[in-house]
Amino acid sequence: MNVPALFDLTGRKALVTGASRGLGQAIAQALASAGADVAITARDVKGLEESRTCIDNAGRQALAYALDVRDVDACSSVIDAASHALNGLDILINNAGYEEIRPSLDVDEALWDRIVSINLKGAFFCAQAAARNMVALGTGGSIVNLCSLTSYVGVPTAVPYGSSKAGLMGMTHALAAEWAQHGIRVNAVAPGYFRTAMTDVFYQDEAWQQAMLAKIPQRRFGAMEDMAGAVVFLSSDASRYVTGHCIPVDGGYLASI
Repeated sequence: MNVPALFDLTGRKALVTGASRGLGQAIAQALASAGADVAITARDVKGLEESRTCIDNAGRQALAYALDVRDVDACSSVIDAASHALNGLDILINNAGYEEIRPSLDVDEALWDRIVSINLKGAFFCAQAAARNMVALGTGGSIVNLCSLTSYVGVPTAVPYGSSKAGLMGMTHALAAEWAQHGIRVNAVAPGYFRTAMTDVFYQDEAWQQAMLAKIPQRRFGAMEDMAGAVVFLSSDASRYVTGHCIPVDGGYLASI
């Protein structure tokens, strides 16, 4: 058995949404480092230049597309275009997401719709478009959704976000069961506490940082490279008999509560 070959993504074609910064950028770089050609999307295509450079530096093909995942037609057209340009699509990483903290009594319809449309609705229609390409090509593939600790636990003032991420967990289970017949695996990762542009507001509070570190058995926050192994594993043949599961990447947080 050639174990290293199981993790090799050479020749695979991937698409990562929300790849202009943070976890999405790190995931795109990890896939390229493992050998995949990678299409990357974000609402502003100019913001993808750094991510494209990371992929280029790994010696892989990089394509960049502007995409707001709330636009269902755009999800389909962009993923179809990427699949055509890459000559196939083997991997989709549903990373695009949005979070805003607000007391539940103050949540309005606009905030609810914005969060759920990006985190859940957008993820579904990107998955659907990717799966249609995979089925048409007859190649199967791997879809990895970015869930959250809020897929498992309740977090005050994050009800729309937690609801969307819990829904994403349910979607992962259901699509895995439905699409296995097509050779498509659907899994997820649940990042713990990573400092990104979206979450930076929390980390500006030193007291919050110390309180959170006390709850994490490894006593540190996640680094971008901590996501690489889990995502490459779920994207590769190393996980070919794994579907419908979520891997928490959280330093032991969930195990300790």
